[in-house]
Amino acid sequence: MKVSRIAAAGAAAGVTVLALSAPAFAHVTVQPEGTAAKGGYAVVDFKVPNERDNASTTKLEVSFPTDHPLASVMPEPMPGWKIEVTKSKLDKPLEMHGEKISEAVTKVTWTADGKGIEPGYFEKFPVSIGTLPEDTDQLVFKALQTYSNKEVVRWIEVPQKGQEEPDNPAPVLELSAASEDGHHDSAAGDDSATGSAEKASADTAASDSSDNTDTTARVLGIVGIVVGAAGVAYGVLAGRRRTNA
Repeated sequence: MKVSRIAAAGAAAGVTVLALSAPAFAHVTVQPEGTAAKGGYAVVDFKVPNERDNASTTKLEVSFPTDHPLASVMPEPMPGWKIEVTKSKLDKPLEMHGEKISEAVTKVTWTADGKGIEPGYFEKFPVSIGTLPEDTDQLVFKALQTYSNKEVVRWIEVPQKGQEEPDNPAPVLELSAASEDGHHDSAAGDDSATGSAEKASADTAASDSSDNTDTTARVLGIVGIVVGAAGVAYGVLAGRRRTNA
């Protein structure tokens, strides 16, 4: 009886660890390289993991917000990817550096020239954006992820505060307050390239640390399953030995 209880406890522990590691299964997200301050510029990374075992990600389409259009959107060239920028006319022109902007980027599409993002890997798609709006705390970027088997995953559900995260959440960029001295971050579009590069390097290291955390969670989940299975098997064998005796 005692052996059976140990086996059951081992199985429960395996299930618990696996449940705790579930958040490691990621989705398309957007994060700034440094800060994304209201009224300023920022370089943001769209992080795209491949969640399929039998197909590669070959296309990413990101729709930019039309309720808060951005006057400047510049994707970084990426080896192995063709980039297409789509612009649309604005109902209300924007003003940037004293000039009126009558159109803005509404979509950026990355299409793989080769294999794309293969199973077990992720990739970051950097974009310089600005100026960031001052009348909202976040920007929502709806995204479509296309696989080599023609499957399309629509990351378009807008997360709501106080509610559970939807199955296919859209990438959301949180905006920070502008600095008190009135200066805004400008990760792109000014002469502070060196400082921005150092900032980006530090944030890349932080991102890598986060990726390592995800990997650790996956490993713990697998270990939990193995431990649980071993406990169940041990309990069964012990029960058979008592029966034979």
